[in-house]
Amino acid sequence: MPRKPKATESSEEVNPGLEDSSASSAEKQSTETTKVDQSSPKAKASKKPAKASGGKRSTAQKKSVPEKSSTPDVEASGESLDIERQDDISKASDNKLKKRHQGLLDRYRNEIIPAMSQEFSYKNRMQVPKLVKVILNMGLGEALTNPKAMDAASTDIESITGQKPVIRRAKKSVANFKVREGMPIGIAVTLRSYRMYDFVERLIHAVLPRVRDFRGVSRTAFDGSGNYSLGIKEQTVFPEIDYNKIDKIRGLQVNIVTTAKTDQEAFKLLELVGLPFSREN
Repeated sequence: MPRKPKATESSEEVNPGLEDSSASSAEKQSTETTKVDQSSPKAKASKKPAKASGGKRSTAQKKSVPEKSSTPDVEASGESLDIERQDDISKASDNKLKKRHQGLLDRYRNEIIPAMSQEFSYKNRMQVPKLVKVILNMGLGEALTNPKAMDAASTDIESITGQKPVIRRAKKSVANFKVREGMPIGIAVTLRSYRMYDFVERLIHAVLPRVRDFRGVSRTAFDGSGNYSLGIKEQTVFPEIDYNKIDKIRGLQVNIVTTAKTDQEAFKLLELVGLPFSREN
């Protein structure tokens, strides 16, 4: 019997080894491809959890998000209401003042202007003198030794006029009075417009009748330029002052400034306004 060639046997033996090597190389390639796929961004994106359907938040996410508080809106609305109330109160007070003074202004326009123009033969209504301002002064020489006197006098003037007074200081140093330049020696208040008319009405109808042994104001207290000065010895004649709350009786000076050019015009104006002058001797 003839023998089979060995080459065929060797080829058969080599083939399994080649198959094993090819299989191992294929496995390596597959592992490398899997690693590359895992490191790629597409693979990372595939690992992320899918969003809820419709792009809506879940109930857990809604609970985690803090709700916006409505307190700032409420506070802003409350502040706006307070501002509106304050504006309404100020408007109401201004309307009350206007109504209170309207009688004096109407009387000036309807009665005083025709009477003055007839007596002094004015050609124009603008030539008729009128009230410009009222100034209240209070000297406080005692403030040099008693600092509390300035505060007490300021509260009295503020309650009388409704305005905070201005502190007047010395312009010169006087050794005899122990006064140095810049030291506070008095207070003053300037009233204009509706406050001026209100004060003049109260002065004529409520204050002067309370003066003890009152027989009219002086007829000669003019300065030659149409301005009138009136002295009040006690601040308690004003109804706004409580006698039990004052520390000391103090006097004050009232100056009425007008646009009159002569004392006769100013006298006639104040007489028509209602200022009670004393009788002629």
